[in-house]
Parts: sequence; C-alpha cells; structure tokens
Amino acid sequence: MDDHRLPVLVGVGQVRANRKRVVAEAREPLALILEALDVAAADASAPGLLAAADAIYTVRVASWAYDDLSRVVADGVEATPRHRVDSPIGGQWPVRLLDQAATRIAAGESSVALLVGGEAAASAAALHKAGVDPVTDLGWSARPGGPAPIDAADLGSPAMQAAGLLLPTRVYPLYENRLQADLGLTPTENAEWSARLYADLSAVAATNPIAWNTEALDPAAVGTVTAKNRLVCEPYPLSMNALPFVDQAAAVIVTSLAAARAAGVPAEKIVHLNAAAGVDDIGDVLARPKLGRSTALADALTGALDRASVSAADLDLVDIYSCFPIVPKLAGLALGLPRDAVLSVTGGHSSFGGPLNSYSLHALARAVERIRRGDRLALVHANGGFLTYQHAVVLGSTPTGFASGPVQARTGGLSVADAGQLGDVDLVVETATVEHDRDGAPRQAFVVVSTEDGVRAAIATPSGDPAAAATWSLDALPPGTATHTGRRVHLRSADGVPTLVVGG
Repeated sequence: MDDHRLPVLVGVGQVRANRKRVVAEAREPLALILEALDVAAADASAPGLLAAADAIYTVRVASWAYDDLSRVVADGVEATPRHRVDSPIGGQWPVRLLDQAATRIAAGESSVALLVGGEAAASAAALHKAGVDPVTDLGWSARPGGPAPIDAADLGSPAMQAAGLLLPTRVYPLYENRLQADLGLTPTENAEWSARLYADLSAVAATNPIAWNTEALDPAAVGTVTAKNRLVCEPYPLSMNALPFVDQAAAVIVTSLAAARAAGVPAEKIVHLNAAAGVDDIGDVLARPKLGRSTALADALTGALDRASVSAADLDLVDIYSCFPIVPKLAGLALGLPRDAVLSVTGGHSSFGGPLNSYSLHALARAVERIRRGDRLALVHANGGFLTYQHAVVLGSTPTGFASGPVQARTGGLSVADAGQLGDVDLVVETATVEHDRDGAPRQAFVVVSTEDGVRAAIATPSGDPAAAATWSLDALPPGTATHTGRRVHLRSADGVPTLVVGG
C-alpha cells in the first residue's frame, strides 16, 4: 500500500457551547466550527495541518446562513485549499463527505482535508426570544446571515406535500407503525422496545462530555407520556424525537498516512478508513415498495461491511443515526443484531443532541476516540431526508486500503396517485400516524393507502378536527387488533376532497 494514498483520520474536535442559553455567551456556528478545528489540530498534535489543508468540506449549517462556508473556514485557518465542497441539506453528508475526502486522497488528489460542521440553534432561539439581533448586537456573520432557507424540494415529493407529509416527525412514524405490524408486535410491545432503546442511548450520553442532555433515563421516563414528554406523532413522545436546539460543532482532520507522519502525528492517534458505501432510496416515500423496511439503509450498511471484508459480528462499536427509533431498529434488523444492542457511541439524537445535518461528525469523532483506546473496528452510519439518503463507513485500527465506489440509487417503485383523483374506491391501509397538539389532543391523522392494483396514495384528515384524527389513533384500534395496517377502508371524494370511511 502506498502511504501517500492511504487515508487516515488523525484529529477530531468537538465543542458544546452555551448549554444554559445565555445571551452573552451566544456564538455563531462559524465560531464553534473554528474552535472545533483548533481542538482537532491539538488532538492530532499537529497544529500546522490546518493551514496545510488542500481540501475543505463543510456540512450545511441550518441555524445560520453562510454564502460560502468553506471559503470562510479556509480564511479562518489561513489555508489555500484546491478543493472546497459545501454540502446541501441532509444528515448523510458527514459520512458522504468523509467518503469523498478519503476517495480523493486514495486517488492522489489530496493529502490533508478538513471536514467540519456545527449548529447554534439553541443560542439563535435564545437571542430571538430576548429580542437581540445577532448581527447588529453580537457581530454574527451577515453574508447572508439569518436562519438558512429550506428548499421546497427538501420537503418531499409533490404527492407527499399534498398530503401534508412535509416533516420528518410525520413520516418516520409511518415506518415505525408499519414495522410494528410487520413484526406482529402489539403497540405496547413496540413502545417498550423503543423506550428501552432510547434509555440505553441516554446512558451513553451520560458519559459523553459533549452531550447536551447527560441524565441517564430509565425506560419508563422515556416512554411515559406526560405534559413535558408529550406525544408528537404516534407512537413517539418528545423523548423519541431528535433534539435540534443545541450548540454543538465538530471537526475531523483526514490525511494520507504519509502526510500524517510528515506532520508528526503520533502513531497512536492514527485511525484508518477501511471502506464506505452510499445508497439513495426512491425520493418519493409513497412509491417505495416497503414501508416497514429500508432497502437503501440495509444496502449501505452491508455494502460498507462487504467492502471492508468484515461482518457485523466483527464490529466493536456501531453508531446508527437515531433521529427516531425506527432508524436504529431497521439498522439492527439489517445487521442481524439483537434488539438490545446499543447502537450509538454518542448517546443519540434525543440525549446527545441532534445538531441537524452534522450529528454524524460527532459520531465519527467519538468512534475515533474509541478505536484509539483499543477497539478495532467501527461502523458509523448517516441518514438523510425521509430515510432517503444512506451512507456508512468502516473505521479500523489497522490499514487495509480504502474501498469505496459511486453512490447507488434505487429506481422504479410503485405508482402514486393524488387521493383526490381516485374517486370512490375501496382501499387497504398500509400505515398511519396521528399528530397531537401540544396539549395532547389529536390534531391530524396521516394515512397511506393502496388500491387493489397497487397504486399508493396518502390522505390527511382535516387539520384541527380531533374526532377525525382520533379515528386513526393507536388507542382507537378495534378490539382484538394491534394495527391499522391491512384494514379495509372506502374513499369518498367530494369536490376533490378525499375522505376515508373506515370499514372495520
């Protein structure tokens, strides 16, 4: 193996700031990112690596807008990179950019790369509440400044948007409730599984100095619905949703093995990149053949393991993106792991924190620290969109060469129709969820249905009609049933407005 083309991780830095949301301590994401880079350079025992960077990769910041973040970062570390990449929105990008950086090093096109991301959503919210202007009062960046805009294309397909499936909080529960049906679990059994899973994650976060919430919770505290732990979309209470209002940043320094040695990085600091794989699912959730599994997720995980010539049983640690319980559940099933496997080294999105697109940078940093302490193999996974974009990387303590390839894209899928155009027709329920108000009352239900010939559609009950929404609650299941999946319903369409009539 050519040391000049062997990619390695040599420095990691993480920052947690303004935990108490104090106005005077609010710093913009760029400041946190630059601090994380300083920590990473010190971690590598090679401060000169920052200015030597020939490539800079930045994960999209959502809490504050930057015109050209990679250029600003380059200026901040006095680097003159030949390659600069600023990612779009998506939680897959920390691992996907790492794959790109490693591939470029393996091709001999780069020798030192910086990979960064960060958020200051907690401070931004505190400043807004206090009536403080971050630009004029605190000097935050004004190019362009303000919260980053969201592209309509990131809110799902036209069919999803028409049915109100705009938010992850509404879509991921659809997968969860379908998985429960497919596995033959009762709602109680499935909820207990989720509660145990997230309680275990909170115990990991309790040992992580960068975690936002460091209280180890028991399953009852995670799973019991209370005024403070309200239902969001069934079956998830707030404790099972990602926590985006955090101030956290992370940085990773990637070099060739030759560059690491030339910079004086101690041998015990070096962690090897073994393999990576990325798979994109069909963009329209409604067109995906399976709503209780993710083929793209399974293929990314097994693809990375296959390229590294290892199995799940060989892994010492795994970090799976955990914005909602369904993601680690699906990953564990794909990897053949037991249901009680703890699939995070950070503590997960609800306890460690969910700094939007950059969460998996923290997972990479934590995995590097674990390998340095004696673990041999790590698998880190990143997820974006609505279980849409998947990427996984295998890290190791010994060099094997780096294996990767182009991101694969799943194509085809089922036919999707606008429910308002189906007319009066009998349908079968594929999955459903109910969104609740802050006071706990059902607000709106979202139901995915299919025709006898396999055409999919999604229908939302009228917003603000608690009686209609409550029809689809897990608490409203007919006696002797454990799921709405498979129920026969009739669609009536008056003036293009579809209404489902439950047939029992």
